[in-house]
Amino acid sequence: MSDVLDCIVERRSVREFTDEDVDKNRLYSVLEAGRWAPSGLNNQPWHFILIDDQSQIKRLASLTKYRETMEMSQALIAVLLDQEDSYDRTKDIQAAGASCQNMLLACHSLGLGAVWNGEILNRREEAEKVLDTPENLELMAVLCIGHPKEKERKSERKPLTEIVHHNKFGEEL
Repeated sequence: MSDVLDCIVERRSVREFTDEDVDKNRLYSVLEAGRWAPSGLNNQPWHFILIDDQSQIKRLASLTKYRETMEMSQALIAVLLDQEDSYDRTKDIQAAGASCQNMLLACHSLGLGAVWNGEILNRREEAEKVLDTPENLELMAVLCIGHPKEKERKSERKPLTEIVHHNKFGEEL
């Protein structure tokens, strides 16, 4: 397999982190990966907020049922959608998702662990106040990042025969 495919298959959601600091250059590399995600008409509708201040992390953590995971994180990346740069809302949301996936893969390739927290969106307005975001920016996700406590985790996937159809739904591959 290629390095990219290996990274895709090996990446796991990491919810427990050590207290080791994350090197800023690694975080900048992760953000760079997010910046290079595809977007409709190349509108790049995202903004990222890098959060490494522990008091700010705790404020955001108080807004999610995954508080412990967020509080263990050494850094968070809030992914925001810029509604003023909008091309098509659905495609822009997909682009934000692609940027999240790029950053998760970059974390894995750099030896970091990460998890995508979407549950915080249940309290989006409160989180946006904590982040002091302007009205045109809408929170899409928060990535929790750190050094993984556990290096290996197994994950199963459905076989392709269960999820892939050929030419039309219901036709086997």
